[in-house]
Amino acid sequence: MPAIVNSRTTDAGIFLWLIYPTLCDMGLDAAAILASVNLPNQPPDKSVRRANDTQQRFWAAAAQISDDPDIGLHVGAQMPTFRGQVVEYLFLSSATFGDGLQRTLRYQALLTSAFQMQLYIDGDDAVLTGIQHPVRHYVECAIGVFLKFFQYISDEKFQPREIWLMHEDGAAAAEYQRLWRCPVLLGMPEGCIRFSVDQLQQPSPAAEPNLLKMHETLAEQHLNLLEKHQLVDDIERLLGSGLLESGQLDQTYIAQQLQRNPRTLQADLKLINTSFENIVSNYREKLARRLLASSHESLDQIVYLTGFSELSAFSRAFKRWTGESPTAYRQRKRHSI
Repeated sequence: MPAIVNSRTTDAGIFLWLIYPTLCDMGLDAAAILASVNLPNQPPDKSVRRANDTQQRFWAAAAQISDDPDIGLHVGAQMPTFRGQVVEYLFLSSATFGDGLQRTLRYQALLTSAFQMQLYIDGDDAVLTGIQHPVRHYVECAIGVFLKFFQYISDEKFQPREIWLMHEDGAAAAEYQRLWRCPVLLGMPEGCIRFSVDQLQQPSPAAEPNLLKMHETLAEQHLNLLEKHQLVDDIERLLGSGLLESGQLDQTYIAQQLQRNPRTLQADLKLINTSFENIVSNYREKLARRLLASSHESLDQIVYLTGFSELSAFSRAFKRWTGESPTAYRQRKRHSI
């Protein structure tokens, strides 16, 4: 029976790239907040997608360091308008706001896979639903980003009628009204932005059918590459589930666990300039570095956990990766703490 691998939810790197200068502009200790998710004090690489499971640590640190119980709401309100990505071009070249929104929803994974947003009509309301997440600050920051983008893309004509949040505890009603300019209901059965259905028919001043085809093709290409990059995460999750130390590192076996054809897997990895062997080697290196630097496991146990047959093979590989012996690396890391 093939193993079931649940792909990690991820966010486009541009969000953290935009959040970093926002934290600095707000006078917050960005270095300490980034340190909570093991990132250096510098603008994060916007081309690198980030695992969404770090959001809990990030926003907990942000709330504690800022002493602001509504930090996500305030960061989202201060962030610059989201610009320059393919979703902007899809919106602008579509005939109407509604057309642009529906197209963007088809490619929402390019921005984040943490939300599964959909659009439906409820009487006179258009409802953008699926905006829910265990971390309140993440949700409220995201809504602030969405609202600012919708206002920009509609030439400031977009206005929400009501916003529903699933969490029970939130900011004061007056604070939501001040920043989002609409009533906000807490403890609701879904997280959503409700707005006039008439907004869907607002024409886009930049509508251009030929450009729209080009932008859709580009979005499809990006989505295809994103799915292939997700394969790396899926393979690493399998390696971390016990396969590495079991020695079952045959590519055909891994492909079976992923319910994929081995040749297709090999071809997909080649498209993103990697291979199964490179993924295994990189994962072993990351695991070895982490275990040597922050655990008390013996060298023999680390050799086993990283899937090597003997200490000498592990030592040669580690020297090739780092230029140091495992023992020297461990001593240096411990002395630097």
